[in-house]
Amino acid sequence: MGTGNVRPHRERLVRWCAVLLALAAVATGCTGHGPARRDDLPGASPSPSAGACGQSLPCGVEAEWTTRRLADGAQVSIGTVTVRPSARVTVRPVVGGHLATTETVHRMARRERAVAAVNGSFFDTADSPVFSGYPGDPLGVLVVDGRLLSEAANGRTALILPPPGGRPRIDEVRSVMGLTAPDGAARELDGVDRVPGRIVGCGGTGGDRSAATGLPEQRPRHNRLCLDESEIVAFTPDWGAHSPPGAPGSTEAVLDEGGRVTELRSPAGGEIPRTGSTLTGIGEGADWLRSHARQGLPVVRRTHVTDGSGRSILAPGGSVLGAGPALLRGGEPWINGVANGFTGDTSSERQPRTVAAVKADGTLLLTVFDGRSPASAGVTLREAAEVLRSLGARDAINLDGGGSTTMVVNGRLRNRPRSAQGAPVRERAVADALAVVPR
Repeated sequence: MGTGNVRPHRERLVRWCAVLLALAAVATGCTGHGPARRDDLPGASPSPSAGACGQSLPCGVEAEWTTRRLADGAQVSIGTVTVRPSARVTVRPVVGGHLATTETVHRMARRERAVAAVNGSFFDTADSPVFSGYPGDPLGVLVVDGRLLSEAANGRTALILPPPGGRPRIDEVRSVMGLTAPDGAARELDGVDRVPGRIVGCGGTGGDRSAATGLPEQRPRHNRLCLDESEIVAFTPDWGAHSPPGAPGSTEAVLDEGGRVTELRSPAGGEIPRTGSTLTGIGEGADWLRSHARQGLPVVRRTHVTDGSGRSILAPGGSVLGAGPALLRGGEPWINGVANGFTGDTSSERQPRTVAAVKADGTLLLTVFDGRSPASAGVTLREAAEVLRSLGARDAINLDGGGSTTMVVNGRLRNRPRSAQGAPVRERAVADALAVVPR
């Protein structure tokens, strides 16, 4: 057999192989990223999301890690989950087993079958000097699927997630609640799912006073305590199986699913009906319940949650997560620390941070900045704002940070949370998370 045609055949074979390899490279995914490298250990440095659109993550959802140099040469690792308006997912707050405890973002994401999640709002912690006894109690507004689970620290900034089809946005939020008894008597409802008389973070309504000064205080005060000796607070099954035990003189009305009073108990504290709720009164609030709550008759509860312009934002399928301060407004850095109860310059320290941002087209960015290590210095609030602006964000909000900063993608921890400078990488249990859940 002759050998004269061997070289042309080989050349054609090589050309065809090159074409096939190029086609395979193009088909690696709709995000334009190559294959992700393996990250077997929790906290390992993650890589961009990979796989064809709809395989590793739903179409319209992307996860990416980058490293940036800050102005002084320090570097920071940044993880961002991008959720486009076209993505067939729902982004919503999720909580642990109940509001009075904490849970890791990883466990919450797994239970909700979320493809991605980051930690959410501030919460009461046992190491706080103003701790009220229930670690995990969210501090500030929390609305899940149209249900108010924690009242607003009035005037603080929040992430507003409307029902599917709407655009997320960031604004300052207030909540007002009231009660109407069968005899027509009306009264303010001071809170929901928190210890009566103690308003951690302040920003409440009624006769609140600063625990430090004794002076009237209705503005938010981050990590400060306000007190009110006369309150009524509602407890729902989201809080847990039992309402907190009350002091002598407290009174609790037990309500069924229709809001009808089934029992008055004093002192307060006991089982919360699985399909009902309770109202715990202290001081004048206890007197009001004893005078106006009648067994077998309903106590009507009114709830209003509004944005900065006074528009109602409480709707079935909608959610709200409070934190703050704001970082961007209209595409420009805007850090409203004082309005969110922070004192001094809140933007000067580099820390691990979790933030949420919204682009002009409604794209949502969930971003974490690692810190507390030589490999990643963290960021100030102003540095976080500048990074988000460079990513095309128009509005942004700071969420809980520090040791709480956590990102989970496809069931794996994708950042390196640390409780202190140089501490071991370890995920902290938190109050709630923002989860990206396929529809």
